Amino acid sequence: MEIIRVNTPRGLELKGAIWGDASMDSVLILMSGICSNAFQNDLICETGDLLSKNGIAFIAGHAMDAFSCLAYSDFSTGKQRNTGVVFDDFSLVYEDVESYVKFAKELGFKNIILAGHSLGSNKIIHYLGNTNDDFVDYFIVSAPVDLSHWWTVMPNIDICLKEAQKFVAEGRGNQILPYMFGGFSPMSAESVLGFYNAFNLKNCPVISGDGETNSLYSIKVNGSFIIGEKDSLTNGDPAGFMEKINSYCKHPEKNQVIVVPDASHIFYGKHEQYAQTVLDCLNHHFGLHNEPAIV
Repeated sequence: MEIIRVNTPRGLELKGAIWGDASMDSVLILMSGICSNAFQNDLICETGDLLSKNGIAFIAGHAMDAFSCLAYSDFSTGKQRNTGVVFDDFSLVYEDVESYVKFAKELGFKNIILAGHSLGSNKIIHYLGNTNDDFVDYFIVSAPVDLSHWWTVMPNIDICLKEAQKFVAEGRGNQILPYMFGGFSPMSAESVLGFYNAFNLKNCPVISGDGETNSLYSIKVNGSFIIGEKDSLTNGDPAGFMEKINSYCKHPEKNQVIVVPDASHIFYGKHEQYAQTVLDCLNHHFGLHNEPAIV
């Protein structure tokens, strides 16, 4: 793994990571979920290791603050934990994803696969459904979220929103809230409100009905949808949740929906299975390898 620096049109440098290099024909860019980065999410590292061992480069696409790690005490476990993305600007999602895609294009990769996990999936759906470019050859959406439904099931949301509004009104929008956002991450007041109002990420409104599906319909390439069998953000029906999302695409019959057995939303304890599923998708679509995968 090597650290990469990706410039955005607004002048901000995004820090990500790459496994492999441009001597490989294909690269998979994975946009990470909220408060996730290559340093504390084993799903990213497992996928990067497996793909690069099998001749496919891998880029971990971090949001504007995801590269940073903040240590905090989790009083529910009595342990120290690390997180990223205390600060983010969700209105600039398209620009961030596009910057990673163009970075890979400039490196000379022949095949660019754009993937996402959790909120990162909503980000790539937004990009793919609104871009006029044809740089991406295939997509992998894994564990996307119905954002409006998400707000109803995560803890601490009401109190976080109330405190965030108070902080912003007092001119303290860049300060971190004293409550764990969603029960799992520190986040600045402005980021919380920006997240809550991010209509551009409400593109999987399967449960809530609140959002838009035009982005899914407008995606020009085929791809795969991956979901854990025990994903808790799907209203008890992970397979149906993902099948419905696929149905909004223009040609759902050309995509595949894959359920990873016994896996949760974050694929905890199933990261190797997730990575292998991603590799299998690419082998199936591109015919990248004829020999069994190296694990």
